Amino acid sequence: MLAKPRTTHRTTVSPDWVDYNGHLRDAFYLLIFSYATDALMDMLGLDETGRIRTGHTLYTLECHLNFLAEVKEGEAVEVRTQLLAHDGKRLHIHHALCRPGEAVSLAQSEQMLMNIDSAAGRAAPFDAQVADRVAQLASEHQGLPQPACVGRVIGLRRGS
Repeated sequence: MLAKPRTTHRTTVSPDWVDYNGHLRDAFYLLIFSYATDALMDMLGLDETGRIRTGHTLYTLECHLNFLAEVKEGEAVEVRTQLLAHDGKRLHIHHALCRPGEAVSLAQSEQMLMNIDSAAGRAAPFDAQVADRVAQLASEHQGLPQPACVGRVIGLRRGS
């Protein structure tokens, strides 16, 4: 079986998520990606039960969002999530927003997530069970191509 990013969230664009141009509002792209991160946490064993058991959760340290195509009211969309890299405390992930059955990304979000000990309020190594699931997902995603928007930097060229 070919490796592929995991579908982590599906939704339909609600009328109250749409702006005056008839497009999905900027903030709601991030909301959709946030729900995908919640689903990723569930997959890794940091669902409600896992958070209670370990006392850990994930915080988003950094997020880059690229808007690539229009998304309109009533459209069905899904998020496909890829684990790009990880260490003992962090996950570098990529979310792609797509129409079901289509390969073209409508938006992409690259994120750095940190495992946090909730009681201490600071970074902590992943629990062994969670670390095992992270390693399994990393193995599953090994060899996937790096998405086009990963590693992009925002800015204007000097002298332009």
